[in-house]
Amino acid sequence: MEQREVRWPALIAALGVGGLYLAMPPSLTIGPTWLPFVIIAILMIPVTVFHRQGKDRLNEFAGYFMLSVVTLWILLSLILLIKGLSAKTESPQMLLQSAGLLWISNILVFASWYWRLDAGGPNARDRREKHEDGAFLFPQMTMDGEHETWSPGFVDYLFLAFNTSTAFSPTDVPVLSRWAKVMMMVQASISLATIALLAARAVNIL
Repeated sequence: MEQREVRWPALIAALGVGGLYLAMPPSLTIGPTWLPFVIIAILMIPVTVFHRQGKDRLNEFAGYFMLSVVTLWILLSLILLIKGLSAKTESPQMLLQSAGLLWISNILVFASWYWRLDAGGPNARDRREKHEDGAFLFPQMTMDGEHETWSPGFVDYLFLAFNTSTAFSPTDVPVLSRWAKVMMMVQASISLATIALLAARAVNIL
């Protein structure tokens, strides 16, 4: 029997990224601060519609496109943040706030990427009775008994992304795929850059 994976946590995470941009200073965003939230909300419409209609390929394409737009936005904001730090165009408090918001956004976006890509994505995982072949080796995949029908959800990938941004490692989830290793390197690099900016500005404030 096909078990459908819940999608609302991933949708909330995407909207959360847009919501975080509402607190960004205009100088660190491309266009108005409300623009990312509106674009994400608009792009979520085809993602949701295609999923409800069972059009998996279109759902995946729309999901990839939405995540690509959000990822590009974060990278551009990080570049603007670095420029703002060197040019001292923003107050120390605003730069600290912006770096913190980008750090949280980084976690949400890469959690969404892992959720969307691992083992063919949620659509492919829905068609399997057991999750035993993916880019990440979750502890439940090595257990017998009640975990035989276990499959990861968005929270599992969120936990993975959080550990990558804080400990700069996957901790209890070994990484098996090369694409996942590359993506985790990118995520850790973005996180390290924002944390370094936070530390540098904190030292200057003190």
